[in-house]
Amino acid sequence: MSTRDSWRNSWGSGYGGGGLSFGGTSAWGAGGGDTIFRVLSRTSERQSKRRSGIISGFSQDGIYEEDDISVYSERDIPLPPISKAEDWALMPDVKNYAERGEKDHFKSKKLGITWKNLTVKGLGSDAAFNENVASQFNVPRNIKEGRQPSPLNTIIDDSHGCVKPGEMLLVLGRPGSGCTTLLKMLANRRNGYAQVEGDIHFGSMTAKEAGQYRGQIVMNTEEELFFPTLTVRQTMDFATRMKVPYHKFSDQHRDKDFQQEYRDFLLKAMGITHTSATKIGNEYVRGVSGGERKRVSIIETLATRGSVFCWDNSTRGLDASTALQYTKAIRAMTDVVGLSTVVSLYQAGNGIYDLFDKVLVLDEGKQIFYGPREQARPFMEELGFICGDGANVADFLTGVTVPTERSVRPGFETSFPRTAIEIRDDYSRSDIKAIMGKEYNYPQTDEAKDNTKEFKEAVAWDKDKSLPKQSPLTVSFPKQVKACVVRQYQIVWGDKPTFIIKQVATLVQALVVGSLFYKSSTDSSGLFSKSGALFFSLLYQALMALSEVTDSFAGRPVLAKHKAFAFFHPAAFCIAQIAADIPVLLFQVSQFSLVLYFMVSLRLSASAFFIYWVTLLAIAMCITAVMRAIGAVFSTFDGATKLSGFWFSALITYTGYFIPKNRMHPWFVWIYWIDPLSYGFEILLANEVHGQTIPCVNNNLIPNGPGYTDSAFQSCAGVPGAMQGATTVTGDQYLQAFSYKHSHLWRNFGIIWAWWAFFVVVTIVATSNWKEMAGKSGFLVIPRENAKKNTQLLQNDEESQAKEKPASRGQLATLDSSSSSMDEKTIENQLISNTSVFTWKNLTYTVKTPSGDRVLLDNVQGWVKPGMLGALMGSSGAGKTTLLDVLAQRKTEGTITGSVLVDGRPTAVSFQRSAGYCEQLDIHEPLATVREALEFSALLRQCGTVPKEEKLKYVDTIINLLEMQDIEHTLVGRTGAGLSVEQRKRLTIGVELVAKPSILIFLDEPTSGLDGQAAFNTLRFLRKLAAVGQAVLVTIHQPSALLFKEFDTLLLLARGGKTVYFGDIGVEASTLKEYFARNGAPCPKGVNPAEHMIDVVSGSASQGKDWNQIWLESPEHKEVSVEVDRINKEAAGKPPGTLDDGREFATPLWEQTKLVTHRMNVALFRNTDYINNKFALHIGSALFNGFTFWKIGSSVQELQLKLFTIFNFIFVAPGVINQLQPLFIDRRDIYEFREKKSKMYSWIAFVTGLIVSEFPYLCICAVLYFAPWYYTVGFTTDSDKAGATFFVMLFYEFIYTGIGQFVAAYAPNAVFASLVNPALITVLVSFCGVLVPYSQLQEFWRYWMYYLNPFNYLVSSILAFTVFDNVVQCDDHEFAVFNTPNSQTCAEYLAPYLAGLGSRTNLVNPEATSGCRVCQYRYGSDYLSTLNIDDYDVGWRDAGIVVIFAISSYVMVYLLMKLRTKATKTAE
Repeated sequence: MSTRDSWRNSWGSGYGGGGLSFGGTSAWGAGGGDTIFRVLSRTSERQSKRRSGIISGFSQDGIYEEDDISVYSERDIPLPPISKAEDWALMPDVKNYAERGEKDHFKSKKLGITWKNLTVKGLGSDAAFNENVASQFNVPRNIKEGRQPSPLNTIIDDSHGCVKPGEMLLVLGRPGSGCTTLLKMLANRRNGYAQVEGDIHFGSMTAKEAGQYRGQIVMNTEEELFFPTLTVRQTMDFATRMKVPYHKFSDQHRDKDFQQEYRDFLLKAMGITHTSATKIGNEYVRGVSGGERKRVSIIETLATRGSVFCWDNSTRGLDASTALQYTKAIRAMTDVVGLSTVVSLYQAGNGIYDLFDKVLVLDEGKQIFYGPREQARPFMEELGFICGDGANVADFLTGVTVPTERSVRPGFETSFPRTAIEIRDDYSRSDIKAIMGKEYNYPQTDEAKDNTKEFKEAVAWDKDKSLPKQSPLTVSFPKQVKACVVRQYQIVWGDKPTFIIKQVATLVQALVVGSLFYKSSTDSSGLFSKSGALFFSLLYQALMALSEVTDSFAGRPVLAKHKAFAFFHPAAFCIAQIAADIPVLLFQVSQFSLVLYFMVSLRLSASAFFIYWVTLLAIAMCITAVMRAIGAVFSTFDGATKLSGFWFSALITYTGYFIPKNRMHPWFVWIYWIDPLSYGFEILLANEVHGQTIPCVNNNLIPNGPGYTDSAFQSCAGVPGAMQGATTVTGDQYLQAFSYKHSHLWRNFGIIWAWWAFFVVVTIVATSNWKEMAGKSGFLVIPRENAKKNTQLLQNDEESQAKEKPASRGQLATLDSSSSSMDEKTIENQLISNTSVFTWKNLTYTVKTPSGDRVLLDNVQGWVKPGMLGALMGSSGAGKTTLLDVLAQRKTEGTITGSVLVDGRPTAVSFQRSAGYCEQLDIHEPLATVREALEFSALLRQCGTVPKEEKLKYVDTIINLLEMQDIEHTLVGRTGAGLSVEQRKRLTIGVELVAKPSILIFLDEPTSGLDGQAAFNTLRFLRKLAAVGQAVLVTIHQPSALLFKEFDTLLLLARGGKTVYFGDIGVEASTLKEYFARNGAPCPKGVNPAEHMIDVVSGSASQGKDWNQIWLESPEHKEVSVEVDRINKEAAGKPPGTLDDGREFATPLWEQTKLVTHRMNVALFRNTDYINNKFALHIGSALFNGFTFWKIGSSVQELQLKLFTIFNFIFVAPGVINQLQPLFIDRRDIYEFREKKSKMYSWIAFVTGLIVSEFPYLCICAVLYFAPWYYTVGFTTDSDKAGATFFVMLFYEFIYTGIGQFVAAYAPNAVFASLVNPALITVLVSFCGVLVPYSQLQEFWRYWMYYLNPFNYLVSSILAFTVFDNVVQCDDHEFAVFNTPNSQTCAEYLAPYLAGLGSRTNLVNPEATSGCRVCQYRYGSDYLSTLNIDDYDVGWRDAGIVVIFAISSYVMVYLLMKLRTKATKTAE
């Protein structure tokens, strides 16, 4: 019996696994039972049942000896260590907290997990089709495929196991074997799976019963999901605030005491205290390093204070030392606290492997081993497999089913199990299976029932008393809201540029619009412009809220994670968003109101201004809530964009400004009633005109001018509400004409807030139902047009077993594939070799930070020679990636000093494309196939003189070399639907190799995220490249001893980019070991030298020494300095190994443009979501516009409706632009982060490709809008006029696409672009002559802004073509009716007027002597003259100008992309 287990179990029974406690409260819940001191004194009670992880627990007949009880006396035997992690630096803290936790007799939170007969199935096969724009309309095939049931894919097949409190289980398997799915099941996350069968018990609870304890059964996923603009401290403050227990110890009075102590402990536990004030960042926001971000992810999970923890590949991106420290931390907490811990790892070193109690091995979902860790290797070896000396046992266990990676003992060649099923059968017959099976009744044991009872009591004790009994949360709702509000403000403050842009844009917009409607008059001529100003006030608030849809999707993954952690109720987050909105919107609305209200000269009274201001605030809040609700309800961004575009258009059209309520068609009038803007518009208009008398003037008064001054013989015309024969109209008459009443003012105000409350509730309900990403296993995606090339993937045949290799000395995984048709020598002969030497000396890289200059690299020097495989290592954050970026000339910021030389000469202009650089992030065009991605790189980056056939032949070589024949015709896709992490990594390497890099190849973390075999394959392949004369420099985090042996030289960095060692590694790392031993840090026997070395430099073995100083004073440093100079001098005296052709790009611009455009065309053709959205938005908007303005007649008011339906066409743009920009920015990021830096092609080719690829779809879109709209509204059917209108509409498609693209070209991200759009579109809309007619525009704007506005020419050309020849027929109420003086006929009385100012009016009863009836216009041309359209030919002139604007908007895309393109930095 293990004394460690005896001690640990007695700790468990006495202390009860009570959890880390801080200042008296248990961090994981409370500790219970007797005090630890009583446990230690009553040694007779220190008895324990055996743990399955101890081999000696088997008796001779293979049965547990459960009655073997050992009794110790403390005088006879010293206390054994509690844990395998006894040497972990913070173990004393853990024990100290545990002892403090005993004093208040808290219950334990021990649980355990048991599962049996677990089978999980997902929807879909191993491969799925990606339809293209054409193939999706193949209706017969769609019907046929739709009738077939979706195939179910078995992800986990009959798994079983038990992890008791205080145990750690290691789950091993290659990528795609089902490890993540198993962990999700054990963390009680079942969403998205088609079928889950079998029993899972948490303690004695079923999975359903455990649902309310989701905050105690937690999982740390592989992705790091954070708000990038928050700092590490802010992130951890939030996490720890959400888990402060209700009952605290007597010496801890405030929540803050617990929270801060707990936060500091977690930061210290993962060694990231120094990053507290640094932003977390992401790919695009600068922040902590990748390894540090992973550690934040780990401690955020620990902050949940759970009982069951599942860790999915949580060491990805960590260096070996940190990974070991992480595992020790988990081991320590598991032992002391009684957690149940399940961990899946790739590349687990033996140091990490030995910390576990049990091991479970999965292969393609089949469980081929589950048992004590110590039994796993012997079991596999008994089956005939060989685990090589120094090999990682974990890698050995996952490699036994892979023909090219397993080694078989002599004599077992014919009898060893070849497949996962055969190994599983052997395991089923073993004693281990029978013994482990005895644990599966654990949920029925008294121990499990007691533990579960105590667990429930402890959770209830931790929980705030105000929370419902079933709630999984910990702190009270007000505290949740408070913490969420604080975080929301931190997010806003962390992203200050966006906030500032919003407010500056609002101020500018208010000034522009205020000047547009400047000092509107109080007579009838000011009515229309004041209505426009009021409408615009509402429109702008709605436009600003549109960006909420984009924001909603940006933060969703983080919120789903926090929901799973039971940090807060979604309502708390929604309320926090509102709380954060209030001051921002208060400021936004106040500055907008103060500027616009008084510039327009709206009603000057305090009450009127207050009503205007408070209405705008209510509308801003309400529309923000509307857009947020749309974002929350939809699961995809495309779906949300589609609805928000339609909804926005509907809200604007049915405000009551474009179409008076009494003119609305009955089939759409319901939109008016559900439109918050319509209530706001009625308030603003009633507030402005109520109680006023408005005189009719100018062409609203007939007749007017010299000789017509007697109001008894005049009448208002064209003023809604004016009585016939009257020359004034009261405000209330005017309101009545629109079915408005002043008495509705406060009623409407209440309705707006009611709508706000409704949409807030919708948001809360939708947010509460957000699911995590569906649990579909990864599958390959095949473009429909490539279906015939992928038959082997679709048939899903059982792979035939490759012929086994007999074991030979040192035989391990190799890259040789039995399926490879090419002879290895042939491949090697085709690989390019290199003769250039690459050196760097005294390299220093400095960046500016808010706190001053920061040195990231400090006098680094070294070299890479042909045939050399160099390793670049260091702890997380030591500057490894930074050094690679600097060497490869990828940095655009900061200052670089020192020298970087190729063959003793400065780097040439072609250096960036002559050196291959595989970035850590595998960034690829998701809608290209593997072969297309490789061919694209080969055709663009290989020398222009190489024939195309030869380039493509070399692609075949690389595909064979990387064993990608099976997947060459599948799409790259995105994670989960597309290539796996390992396949993506191989593609990244392939994309660089097909370019035939002639100087050297840089690889940043090529093994990160891969399993042991894939990592080894990758490195063996790099070794092969070096063997043919290529120079290779690799950064690597966690090399096993086996991987480390493959390297020739090592450059080791400490934090701050300081060199600790550079030089040869030596056979079995002898040179390196000798150096560290000589300086007081010998490598213990059996320890991986790579892990030891990182530990010495930055971990627990550093001994407080300054290893950088030791290096600088060493003879090796002097030798390196001399050698660098010698290499440079010698190389400079010879001809250069790589000839520079003096060209920045390998291929001419025309060739680049053709290739890039082709790729963009193919990508768009396959992007059905994007194209369908575009089409749907056009068809939907056109039908909506057409049926809203159905068959417009020919009255005066209907002339205005014709203007508004054309104006409405403009609003197809915002929806499409919002959808187009994220796509543009995604493509731009791929270009800027990889393709630009490797000088693949010019930015000119990039922009051309993006622009041209849209053209065919824009032409279709123009047809899709024109056809349902033009004839529905009743425009003329003359082909010349219809054709001319279509021509203008087509070029408008190009104009707004160009506008959207030039904004995206310069915008830092999609959210920024979505904030610029409203400002730009509102300016263009304001000055196009619709909201304010040309004659009423202020002179400042009239003579430049009006003429520089493409929308002006769009509207005026379509108006000219459709309205010019219309005959106007006034409705009865539109006539000006008045009597004549002195019994004159109407013709006589009006003769001077009709010859002058009234020349465009129509007198319909010239012979009458009373009741003269005058219509404002005779023809459409008379109306158009008021809009500055005096001639039909103006239509064609303006159409030509529209074409010029279309071209110029695309010129702007080029211009802004050029401005954005920064040169990379070189050493000074």
